[in-house]
Amino acid sequence: MRGEPVPTSDFLFTLMTDDARLAALADGAGIDRIGIDLDRLGKAERQPTGYRISGHTPADLDRLRKVVRRARLFARTDPLHPGSRRQVEEVLARGVTSIMLPMFRRVDEVERFVDIVDGRAEVVLLVETAAAAFRIADLVRIDGIDEIMVGLNDLHLDVGLNDRFEIVVSEVMESLAWTVRSHGIRFGFGGLGRADDDSLPVPSSLVYPQYARLGATSAIVARSFHRGGHGDLGPAMGTARRTLDDLASAPRDVLERARERLRRHLELGRADVDAPREFARRAA
Repeated sequence: MRGEPVPTSDFLFTLMTDDARLAALADGAGIDRIGIDLDRLGKAERQPTGYRISGHTPADLDRLRKVVRRARLFARTDPLHPGSRRQVEEVLARGVTSIMLPMFRRVDEVERFVDIVDGRAEVVLLVETAAAAFRIADLVRIDGIDEIMVGLNDLHLDVGLNDRFEIVVSEVMESLAWTVRSHGIRFGFGGLGRADDDSLPVPSSLVYPQYARLGATSAIVARSFHRGGHGDLGPAMGTARRTLDDLASAPRDVLERARERLRRHLELGRADVDAPREFARRAA
């Protein structure tokens, strides 16, 4: 990775939900953006059977707005389509201040979306196609882009990889991260579970170091983070942030070894997770 990891004290967590109770707890727990996922156009066709497709609606924002006091109100829209202007106007009218465009392939699609938003909300791009990744150097030059995230699931399907984390350990991801960050744009990717959750198919202790290695300061809150209950959401978020901060100051060789452990896990289907656990223990 060219350059050094940036401190993660300003790390942004985004939660997508239509559950007002969860939204209120997440707001109190310090999650930075809370809102809805409207991304449905073409999703059933591009994802394998069984993948979750959101049923959120713009009207859900009215309930969320009543309980979200601190966080930005957020919406992920459909990909650009003839109804995009109407969709953007509706979520903005319902209080959204952060808006994400998914599943684009061309620079002009992003330019049109930015024109529609017209500075009324922060714009987050979700890179989910090989074409978008290939054109990253042009995308970062568009005025009005506040953040670029890499959507691991759709991107790994688009390029035909076996596992979405193959993207994370790749040279392509390093190039994407460096290009975005070198233009002063926040970079993020994927979804994060709890810092101490090694029961996941890819343990958190292998995933968290990749954010520091790549200088990423943004992630979606994974469903696994709150799947077992919401009561300890605040302490769990505190542990996540402290773990990320600890990793941000870790030596480069430690982060590179974490990358190799993740690579071995993907290749062998097992992980040596003991070494990164020290960060989660220290942050607890």
